[in-house]
Amino acid sequence: MQNQDVMKRHAALVDRMANTLGIDLEESAMRGDLDIEEIGDAVLRCTGCTNPDHCGQWLNENPTADNAVGYCRNTALFERLKG
Repeated sequence: MQNQDVMKRHAALVDRMANTLGIDLEESAMRGDLDIEEIGDAVLRCTGCTNPDHCGQWLNENPTADNAVGYCRNTALFERLKG
């Protein structure tokens, strides 16, 4: 089982990456484009990332972007939500 702090950190990274890409996860869920379970799956995928520190730095340096950082494990989800 994942440590609660790790889960919170990666949930924040997923949310920040989505926002950077112009995606509102809550709005996507309310529109029916995203299952709440998919958000949990995205966070779990993120916990497997070997570069969370670099990801955080990249997000700090890129308040907006067209694409997620190259190694992001949630790129396919974000691309689908961007439509």
